[in-house]
Amino acid sequence: MKTLGIIGGTGIDQLEGLEIVDSHAVETPYGDPSRAVEEGMLGGVRVFFLQRHGSPKMIPPHLINYRANVWALKSLQVTDLIAINAVGGISATMRPGRLVIPDQIVDYTWGRAHTVDTGEEGTLLHVDFSDPYDHELREALLQCAVAQNIAHEGAGVHGVMQGPRLESAAEIRRMAGDGCDLVGMTGMPEASLARELGLAYASICMVINAAAGLDDKPLTLAVMRANLLREAAAVRQLIAALVADY
Repeated sequence: MKTLGIIGGTGIDQLEGLEIVDSHAVETPYGDPSRAVEEGMLGGVRVFFLQRHGSPKMIPPHLINYRANVWALKSLQVTDLIAINAVGGISATMRPGRLVIPDQIVDYTWGRAHTVDTGEEGTLLHVDFSDPYDHELREALLQCAVAQNIAHEGAGVHGVMQGPRLESAAEIRRMAGDGCDLVGMTGMPEASLARELGLAYASICMVINAAAGLDDKPLTLAVMRANLLREAAAVRQLIAALVADY
């Protein structure tokens, strides 16, 4: 039986419509998750929700305990995991206000705990990460987006930087040369940890700004927040449609 978990990012502090029935303060081998995992009913379906940045505190991207977050959700019998990420757009089609369901990822982060493999099992934990996002879960999201007439991009390469600062224009040029369409800060090691722990994982990326050096207009928090509010509404619509199939 499939059970859906959702990791909310910037702008998704709560899962709208979720009727909370329980809150789980999970103890993990890797420390505390960002906050308690909420269990509730959404459209008559049981769903688990975790805000990766915490609340009311705001944990910066490089200090999030990704291992504890993913492990906690798995311990609650979550099988399918949707991550919501706020990102910048690099490619011309990835404009602010666009939803993207990425199909590939490039990891530029450093110093984060990237694996649950401690070596204690006596064997190396090699996992296939050729396709970092689960095919079936991505397809389900894409079909729901089409059915709901939600404007979206059906593929893209998500480049994940360290943060919390935004990137320089030169860094974005490098990422474009590497084939990245999007730039964010929280996609890794979340995706690879989900793969290690056997969870189906897919991402919904909200493009809230053009990446550094790609827009003549100055990048302001006000503009980013306005785009975020619009995209958050579309994400909620997409999640509601997805849940209906569970």
